[in-house]
Amino acid sequence: MDDMSAAMHVMPPQERAAAHLEGDRWAWVNRLLVRKAISEFSHELLLLPRLVGPAGDQARYVLEQPSEHVEYRFLARRLRLDHWQVDAASIEKRVNGKPAPIDALKFIIEFRKPLGIRDAMMPVYLDEISSILYGSAYKAATKPHRASDLAVADFQAIETGMTEGHPSFVANNGRLGFNTADYPLYAPEAAGPLSIVWVAVSREHARFVGMAGLDHDRLMAEELGEQVVSGYRKQLAGAGHDPDDYLFMPVHPWQWFNRISMSFAAEIARGNIVYLGLSEDLYQPQQSIRTFFNATSPSKRYVKMALSILNMGFMLQRGLSPEDMRTTPEINEWLRNLLARDSYLQKNGFCLICEVATISYRNPYYEEGLSADSPYKDVLAALWRESPVNLIRPGERLMTMAALLHLDPQGDAMTGALIGRSGLGAEEWIRRYLRAYFAPVLHCYYAYDIIFMPHGENVILILENDAPTRIVMKDLAEEMRILNDGAGLPPVVRRNCVVLDDEVRLDGIFTDVFDCYFRHLAAILDERGILEEGRFWGLVAECAATYQAAHPQYAEKFARHDVFAREFPRNCINRLQLRDNRQLLDPNDPDKGFEYAGTLENPISRDAIRNGTSSSAMRRALGHIATYFVGPRAD
Repeated sequence: MDDMSAAMHVMPPQERAAAHLEGDRWAWVNRLLVRKAISEFSHELLLLPRLVGPAGDQARYVLEQPSEHVEYRFLARRLRLDHWQVDAASIEKRVNGKPAPIDALKFIIEFRKPLGIRDAMMPVYLDEISSILYGSAYKAATKPHRASDLAVADFQAIETGMTEGHPSFVANNGRLGFNTADYPLYAPEAAGPLSIVWVAVSREHARFVGMAGLDHDRLMAEELGEQVVSGYRKQLAGAGHDPDDYLFMPVHPWQWFNRISMSFAAEIARGNIVYLGLSEDLYQPQQSIRTFFNATSPSKRYVKMALSILNMGFMLQRGLSPEDMRTTPEINEWLRNLLARDSYLQKNGFCLICEVATISYRNPYYEEGLSADSPYKDVLAALWRESPVNLIRPGERLMTMAALLHLDPQGDAMTGALIGRSGLGAEEWIRRYLRAYFAPVLHCYYAYDIIFMPHGENVILILENDAPTRIVMKDLAEEMRILNDGAGLPPVVRRNCVVLDDEVRLDGIFTDVFDCYFRHLAAILDERGILEEGRFWGLVAECAATYQAAHPQYAEKFARHDVFAREFPRNCINRLQLRDNRQLLDPNDPDKGFEYAGTLENPISRDAIRNGTSSSAMRRALGHIATYFVGPRAD
């Protein structure tokens, strides 16, 4: 524990709440967030910096807002996928021609018109930005991990050591609803292991669903132990209740104190919900905020619990829909059985950790009073997900894929530290990573029309000798989609089916993998001289071409849904958030999940290949595909 962390640890809560809000630190986190805002809003063509002239290997730009008499001058490099690599230290602000401090909140206000922020939305968005700055200052004060140290840390130390959040969203981890006392208790980068709340809920209003062979009694025996289960049953009987009329359910502590104990007060008073106590096992909050890892018994399952906060503009409440809870185990079971029969995925080592059981409670007042679906119906639910700890073999270890984008306070990259420790060259390390991660994502798409949400927080890397060997995919039922009409599939699985136009059908790869992840990883590697950006994309192309050459049976799909196309739609996720920062996605209208602004040049297109950004081996593989499987192509 560093000096700042130690000092804050012994402070009384009223002092600890603001101890990290120091002037120089605050100025730096504001500068970093303004850099990200310039980069990502410019990437989405919301802001249009003007080129002034060259400056070595960078260029000088100015971003003007004449109505506010404001301009920002900075150095930046323009990389593939229209990525703006902005030099944070170079940013200068002028108001009426005079120097002014860098202030992220002022930046949002100054550019509210081009960003399209409505007056009604502005207070909430400013609150999100303020909360992000508060958390960034806390992490800057208490998370001084060097990348080289974090690279050798264990699974949970790395999980809690991450500091950035989603790399593309500007408002990416506001967590509105947590107060300054909640933050160090429940935020993954601040919290230590803690107990969760257990309640008993009436079977009349609750529903438990498990995979085949996993009923409520077996799950409770495995997660709580027979002694705790027996104690809870005696507690119910002692209060005059029949234990057989209840199911046991975990609740996020914040949710219990801030929502359930008040919003469900009538249900508690009537004995439909009975408080049982705090868990004996301690749990570690994960980056996904609602999900807890069992720190006492790591081989036990994760627990994911509804949490009524606004986070990343995703929805009014980070809840868990009772309807989703009803179908989640069956969808997971279907997916596991399907992919377990796939010889390519099994050889590749691709793994799933399934959501094996769910429980949800319907508040009769909200059910009667609200006719439409509402987040207010989703506040008391939980699911159990398998632990990846049970998948590793001797010599292997786990790491969130988000770690590959992590930079320490000195600017050193976690990926660079891993490459250095592995003894491999950067190209070979990235080649192995792509084989473990990108190849199975491609295969699921082309072989089964399945696309995951394969961002850094949803993927766990399995490393051996500090190099990736295979991956674990999670968050399956909620974010996995099947891109067809579901003909012939079980009715419950068809809930995850969606038919998209060919123009945007590859969005799950072009946006989620290329634009929202590889774009950032390539820039990190390039800026630090670890691997030149064009070479990175050449390796991506090589991986895709090698996969396609080995699977000629999907040639028609390769041609129709061409991962080597010249360009693809520029899907703008910040535009989506700025449109409605209370409900980013509407599950009843998936078409609203897209905001486009022109196109992006594909960094692995055939033009890019011809321009020399790829290896001769990849060119041969791609040429083999074009000539023999899908026919000659002329762009």
